[in-house]
Parts: sequence; C-alpha cells; structure tokens
Amino acid sequence: MFDPAPNEDSAPLGPAIHRARLDKLSIFEVSESELETLERGSPDSLFLNLAIFVLSVAISFSIALGTTTITSDRVFIIFVIVTVIGYLAGATFGFLWWRSYRSVKSVAKQIRNRLSPEGVRATSETKNET
Repeated sequence: MFDPAPNEDSAPLGPAIHRARLDKLSIFEVSESELETLERGSPDSLFLNLAIFVLSVAISFSIALGTTTITSDRVFIIFVIVTVIGYLAGATFGFLWWRSYRSVKSVAKQIRNRLSPEGVRATSETKNET
C-alpha cells in the first residue's frame, strides 16, 4: 500500500543557510515626524534635476542672446522671457532642493546623535541606577 506520510530519508533537503554574525548592531528610535521627514526626502533629487535642466536652458538662451543679433522684436522678447523664467525657476528649484536636502540630513544627524558614545552610559540609565 501507499504511505502518504513522508519518510525522513526520502524528504527533500532545504537550502543550506549560512549566517554571518554582526560584530555590533545599533538600533535607533525614530519619532513619527522624523519618519515623515525621511519619507518626504525623495523629491529632492527631482528638484535638483529640474534646477539643472532649467538653468541649462536659461544659460543656453543667455548665450544665444549675447552672441546673435535677433531682428524680430517678438523673438527677442520670447528669448528674454524664457531666460528670465529659466533663471527664476532654476533658483527656486535649487533652493527647494537645498532646503529638503538639509532637512533630511539634519534629521538623520539628529537620530544618529541619540546614540551615546561607546563606553558611556546614557543619562537615563545612570539616573535610574542611582
């Protein structure tokens, strides 16, 4: 008869698992507002890319305005408007990138500074023991 229970000898072997131990593991507690700031940190690369793009366009139009003679007033006004808007938008996107980059960096630094130096107990632990 057929035996549905698997035999220990005939059971397939699983994959071999090798574990490497960590010398040290640091765990940081993070507040809800800090986590939201870190989550919002992703658009900063978009702001930087937009700033670089718009500034490149503005610089190109500036060079075109400085090196060529444009006879049509309409075309000249369009070039000037694109140049001015490009510089303003580039400065705005650059500022937004700088502000979001700094906020994420400062939050990460604040979280890392919570870890007391090695060999020194945290102040809450020393107060509880006395």
